[in-house]
Amino acid sequence: MPDKPSLAVLPFANLSRDPEQEFLADGIAEDVITALSRYPSLFVIARNSTFTYKGRAIDVREVGRELGVRYVLEGSLRKAGNRIRVTAQLVEAETGNHVWAERYDRDLADIFAVQDEISQAVTVAVAPTVDGAERRRALRHPPENLDAWAAYQQGLWHLGKVTAEANDQARAMFERSIELDPAFAPAYAGLSLAYGYACVHYRTIRLDEGLPRNLHFARKAVELDPMDAHALAASSISSIWHGDLEAALASAQRTIALSPGFAPGHAWLGAALIFMGRGTEGRAAMAVALQLNPNDHQMTSDGYLLLAQSYYFDRDYERCVEVCRQQLKAFPGIWLLYYRLAAALGQLGRIEEAQSALRDLKTAGGFIRPTRRPWQRVEDHELTLEGLRKAGWEE
Repeated sequence: MPDKPSLAVLPFANLSRDPEQEFLADGIAEDVITALSRYPSLFVIARNSTFTYKGRAIDVREVGRELGVRYVLEGSLRKAGNRIRVTAQLVEAETGNHVWAERYDRDLADIFAVQDEISQAVTVAVAPTVDGAERRRALRHPPENLDAWAAYQQGLWHLGKVTAEANDQARAMFERSIELDPAFAPAYAGLSLAYGYACVHYRTIRLDEGLPRNLHFARKAVELDPMDAHALAASSISSIWHGDLEAALASAQRTIALSPGFAPGHAWLGAALIFMGRGTEGRAAMAVALQLNPNDHQMTSDGYLLLAQSYYFDRDYERCVEVCRQQLKAFPGIWLLYYRLAAALGQLGRIEEAQSALRDLKTAGGFIRPTRRPWQRVEDHELTLEGLRKAGWEE
């Protein structure tokens, strides 16, 4: 089997008595194969191989052995009147265990629109599910039995816990992955992210120490594989942290062009646009990222923090407060949320609440940053300081 997760999409069975629905069932399966093939973390078997199973009674374990895949996606279509029901299920080939299943009921008004809608829904659900299954699978491996892919997956799992301690563990696992395979580009991309978070979010490493390493490993990832979406996404966020927003925008756009369903590409596109002062466009891109991978904690915490900042920069302080309070329930340790909340409450004149947020900021280990960072526009930085002063912060 390939190092990264491999998947076969079998032809969807037409359970209708209407033979004309055969092409719709085939079209959905073909579209799902095409869309999943664009995900950088998946190895997807071509249609010519999987469609040889059309019309045959199959055993998923046997398909897994014959095609050399870890996961099998199978489905069916049934038509009744002017409605269709499409079911899909993802199975781990080796064990036969069901990983995911869903049902889609649609009116058959525009057959091609229905095909596109269902294909996209299945793809958006399956790709993150496989990612989650791979991380759980990697965690079952003892440290001495890890290969580069499993070490990388364990690093992603730790990164998703969104704590300083877990970020340090993620960094160690990415370094282990690189030791096992020095040419594995995604591991360098992960290490770049871990160094960036360490100095920007968690402050466990000095900014002048962490950001150069962040940039070095992002560039190394792209050098090893300039077509890898993980590498390009890491390059995008690294460019943001170094203040090169145009480069960040270009890397994010290239990421999306290579892999339209890859959530980090849309997230860092949104971040670049937000810091460029294009809040409405940035929020739209961020919404796509959160829709594509709603269960990734790192993506969620980053995404909503950036949304809160975009509302603040656009002087929509009420929405900023709303997003900050919502996210603090899920991520009470993200001190940057208290920082942004205090400034927004200060702008709204809700001083007691703002001062409470400042106290919470201190408890969470945060601090007021009077220095403008490379990714901040002058006017956004001044607007933030204005809100903090109104909140009761004294320079």
